[in-house]
Amino acid sequence: MRTDSSPGTLPAREHLPAAAAGTPVLDVVIPVYNEEKDLGPCVSRLHEHLVRTFPYGFRITIADNASTDSTPQVAARLAERIDRVRSVRLEQKGRGRALRTVWSASDAPVLAYMDVDLSTDLNALLPLVAPLISGHSDLAIGSRLARSARVVRGARREFVSRTYNLILRGSLQARFSDAQCGFKAIRRDVAQVLLPLVEDTGWFFDTELLVLAERAGLRIHEVPVDWVDDPDSTVHIVQTATEDLKGVWRIGKALATGALPLDRLARPFGDDPRDREIEDVPGGLARQLVGFCVVGALSTLFYLLLYSGFRLAVGAQAANALALLVSAVANTAANRRLTFGVRGRGGVVRHQAQGLVVFAIGLVLTSGSLAALDAASAEPAHSTELAVLIAANLAATVLRFLLFRAWVFPQTPPAPHQPNRFHADADPRDAR
Repeated sequence: MRTDSSPGTLPAREHLPAAAAGTPVLDVVIPVYNEEKDLGPCVSRLHEHLVRTFPYGFRITIADNASTDSTPQVAARLAERIDRVRSVRLEQKGRGRALRTVWSASDAPVLAYMDVDLSTDLNALLPLVAPLISGHSDLAIGSRLARSARVVRGARREFVSRTYNLILRGSLQARFSDAQCGFKAIRRDVAQVLLPLVEDTGWFFDTELLVLAERAGLRIHEVPVDWVDDPDSTVHIVQTATEDLKGVWRIGKALATGALPLDRLARPFGDDPRDREIEDVPGGLARQLVGFCVVGALSTLFYLLLYSGFRLAVGAQAANALALLVSAVANTAANRRLTFGVRGRGGVVRHQAQGLVVFAIGLVLTSGSLAALDAASAEPAHSTELAVLIAANLAATVLRFLLFRAWVFPQTPPAPHQPNRFHADADPRDAR
C-alpha cells in the first residue's frame, strides 16, 4: 500500500468557470488492450456523441497498454483523422496503470474513462460529469446495481458482480453500489492527491480508488445506467475475482492499521458556500459538536452498562472507577477518529495518556458526587445512584469536550485557500 506524500489537503469545491475556446474541460480515457476490432467504432461513436451533446470542450484519449495486435496503428490513425482525439502508448499492461498515467498527465479539470465496448449508454455521460463540473461531487460512477438501472447480462456475471459488491460492503463498509462498472469520472484536483495512494495497476484500481475516497470523506455521485453486456468481452472472471479479493485483503489491512494518511484528503469545513457566511465560529466546531455528542451518548450508555455489571461484584466507588476507565479509553479512541478526524498511529499513546488525565477529572467529579450522595443518605437506591452519576457525567462531558478540542486534539490554523490551478488564471468575465 502506498503511503508516500501527496500534494496536500484538498481545497473547497468550486464550480468550474467557462473555459476558453479549445481548452478541454473533459478528458475521456479509453484504456485498450488488443482491441483492433472495436476501437474504431467506439471512438467514432463517442466523438459524435460528444460533439452533438456535450456543451464544453473535450478530448478523447486512447490509452493503449501494451497491445500486441494492430491496436497501436488503429489508434494512431484515429488520432490523425479525428479532431480532439489523441493516442498514448504504454509498454506495460494494466488498466489501472493506463488510467493513472493518462490522468496524472492530463490538463483537463474533469477526467473520465469508459470501456471500449461502450456497454454503457452514452446518454449517462453528461449526468456523470455534471456534478464534478458544478463542484458538487469529487468522483462519479455509473451503477448497474441502482434500482433504476436497466441491465442486460448473463446470470453468471450478475451473480459475480453482486457477490463482489456485497463482499466490499461487508469487509470494507463500502457504501457505493457498483465498484466495477467501467464508467467513472473524477475531478483532476482530487486525482492529484488520491492517485499517489492507489497501489493497484489492474482491474482492482477502481475499487481501491473508491474505497480510499469514501474513507477520506469525499463525495461520490452515482448515476444509474442502461448497460448491455458485451458477449465478446476478454475479461477473465476467475482471475480478476481472485486479484480483487487479494486487493480487498490488502486494503482492509492497511485501513485497520492506519497505514494510509487519509486525513490529508478531507475537504475543509466551509465547503458549502452557506458555511462561509458564519462568523466568529471556529472551523469545524459544528461538525465536532455533533460527533462528540454522538460518541458521548454511546459512551454514556456503555459506561452505565459497565457500571451496572461491575456493581454486582464490587462497591459503588470501585464499579464507577472501572466503568469510567474502560469507557474513557473507548471514548478517546472514538473521538480521536470520528470527532476530530485524527487517523494513523502517530500520537496514539500521547492522546490516550491525555485522555486518561481527562478521565481523572471525570473520576473526581463522579466520585465526589457519589461521596456526597453517601453522606446525604445511608443506603441510596440504585436508581438514585444512576441519576446522580448521569448529572455528574453531563458536567464532565462539557469539560471533556473543551479539553479534547483545546489540549488533546488541538486544531492547526488552516492555510490560506489557493484557487485550483485549472481556474487560477481565469478572468471572472469569462464566465459570463
